[in-house]
Amino acid sequence: MRLCSHLKLVLSATTVNELNKELTEIVNGMARTDHSSTSIRSASDLFRRFITLAPAELLDQQDFSKVLAFYRQRGKIFIDRVAKSRGMIAKRAIPFFRDNMNVLTHSYSKVVLESLVSVHKSGITFQVWVTESQPDESGRQMHEALRKEGIKSTMILDSAVGYLMERIDMVLVGAEGVMETGGIINKIGTLNIAICAKTMNKAFFVMAESIKFVKEYPLNQADIPEEFKYRTSVLENSDLSVEHPMVDYTSPQVRPLLLFCIKARLFMVPSWSVSVH
Repeated sequence: MRLCSHLKLVLSATTVNELNKELTEIVNGMARTDHSSTSIRSASDLFRRFITLAPAELLDQQDFSKVLAFYRQRGKIFIDRVAKSRGMIAKRAIPFFRDNMNVLTHSYSKVVLESLVSVHKSGITFQVWVTESQPDESGRQMHEALRKEGIKSTMILDSAVGYLMERIDMVLVGAEGVMETGGIINKIGTLNIAICAKTMNKAFFVMAESIKFVKEYPLNQADIPEEFKYRTSVLENSDLSVEHPMVDYTSPQVRPLLLFCIKARLFMVPSWSVSVH
């Protein structure tokens, strides 16, 4: 959401071509940071498409300030929708929970965190098990955030997922990107957890805002673009053959259920039925 706000605020173009050039430069600049390239690409592409849907008669006029004002208005609408999407998913996810559930989550996801907090505030009691999520220990951030909200949370080793899975009622993860295949790209280790959950017939849910949809069609791990697998600092300075990827691809064959939000509705669909065009 912050990157969309940044796009909206810094524009100073006086023609449509200048606007497109500015947007490209801004997106490329954000892609050079160490933030998730998957999320940056999906959000910026959708933002760009959304704000430029202008009537032909508006684009034909000489006063570009009116066109730019229209784009800014569209940008504000887009950002407002994105800002509300996590809350919508969180609110509508409550019926999926029941008292005394054991929930397993992986890494740190804002939409998963907000959903768990919403469920907790509704009065439902549950226990969360959080994987450590190496190599950056992002699970520790999730664990601490849950405990701060008064939610029972236990951090476990990534390698303990198989041992624990028989006790789990629901696996809940976020996604850095939802692919055209219906699969997801997410923190490394997500695939292991999904396979384990499928083997033991456990519910596996993916929570993702609709801005996470990416126009990529990977069929296996080798098809993941390198800019998705590695942070920019690693791509620029390292021999990738000795580097550890930060994400993996969970294919639709693993059969997760995808929870995502478009406008004011929550959709729950098998990920293998999802296609983005």
